[in-house]
Amino acid sequence: MPYEWDDWALAALAGIAPHEVRQALAAHRRWPRRAVSATGVPVLTVWSRTTAGRPLIVAVYQVAGTTWRIIGARDMTDKELIEFSHWEATR
Repeated sequence: MPYEWDDWALAALAGIAPHEVRQALAAHRRWPRRAVSATGVPVLTVWSRTTAGRPLIVAVYQVAGTTWRIIGARDMTDKELIEFSHWEATR
């Protein structure tokens, strides 16, 4: 699946390297979940881990066909990590 970045989205990454975002998106175990951005735009969040095991949530939206635009990424909260770990254990 092709992913694209806008410069503003890359600049907004706080303590997360772009390669970590790509690792999380390419991971074998990904938990896609629908969400709504702070501005009310429907997005898809992908809950996953980097190859080093860092749990991230990456927000994307579909541009066209199979192309998706990455609009943000962040570390999971403790509560989210518990929920994600439970999901992982049942897969």
